[in-house]
Amino acid sequence: MALRRVETAAATMSRSLNWVVERVIAVLMLTLVLDVWLGVIDRYIFHWQLPWPEELARYLMIWSALLAISAGIARREHIGIGMVVLSLPMPLQRSILFLVDLIALSAFLYLAIYGFDFAMGGMSRQAMIFGMSLALPYAAVPVASLLAAIQLLLVALRDQGRFVPIDIAEGAE
Repeated sequence: MALRRVETAAATMSRSLNWVVERVIAVLMLTLVLDVWLGVIDRYIFHWQLPWPEELARYLMIWSALLAISAGIARREHIGIGMVVLSLPMPLQRSILFLVDLIALSAFLYLAIYGFDFAMGGMSRQAMIFGMSLALPYAAVPVASLLAAIQLLLVALRDQGRFVPIDIAEGAE
């Protein structure tokens, strides 16, 4: 009974965290599309020679891609692991999935911890165009890694050793 409550709570927290992350990614992607269009219009129509759209697009793409990792984890959308794990007998599936989750959690925590130093190092460096500190662009690594680690822990508690690729919308009903 207590295990079922942990599973339900983890599923709810995972879904809520993923809901927020997906909206942030959507805003970043919308901004990226608008930024790229501005760059195209600038280059081919108005010839303003704006120096920043390409660099901004790079930072937006990095943040979007790295944040999307936790969204993929929430849905267990790693096709390679799914194909391998699902081809094994059930008892072995649980062990392999637990081991893969543990290894991935360790890797994401490692990236979060050492990524923090990476981001702090960016404080002393300047972006070429914006003249801003690179701490914000570099912070994508530890922030996304920490989110991925949290999401992986929640998903592991939710699935409890079962490989259950789910549609997040299904769980909301």
